[in-house]
Amino acid sequence: MDTKIVSLKFDEIEIGLEKSFQIEILESMLDTFSELSGDVNTLHMEKKYAISQGFEHRVCHGMLLGSFISRLIGMYLPGKHALYFSQSLNFVNPCYPNDNITISGKILDKSDATKIITIKTIIKNQSNKIIVEGIARVKIRDD
Repeated sequence: MDTKIVSLKFDEIEIGLEKSFQIEILESMLDTFSELSGDVNTLHMEKKYAISQGFEHRVCHGMLLGSFISRLIGMYLPGKHALYFSQSLNFVNPCYPNDNITISGKILDKSDATKIITIKTIIKNQSNKIIVEGIARVKIRDD
């Protein structure tokens, strides 16, 4: 994992700026997230049950996917100066173990008065299907 934090200041952020990264979803991630969150819903934990409900495999927790958007904002867009305070999430398609996902963000708007940026967030799988989409709002700190 790349642990270098981008350090974009408000004046360096332009509408249309995009950042993304990729990650493979592992079954161990679902197990760890279940343990941390306490969400042991059968769709997330039992492959046989999930298949019986029309899914291809265990279904990844939506909020595990949402945590990767936190990584996008806190590490890459804008990075160090981010104060992440709002996020909408629409879960469009399921995500499964062994999916290779791309987490991306694109600056839609920025307010000079409040130093708040609006970011379109999207997570897609290896087939380019949207899994999660939403809008993030981030205040850029001056530190």
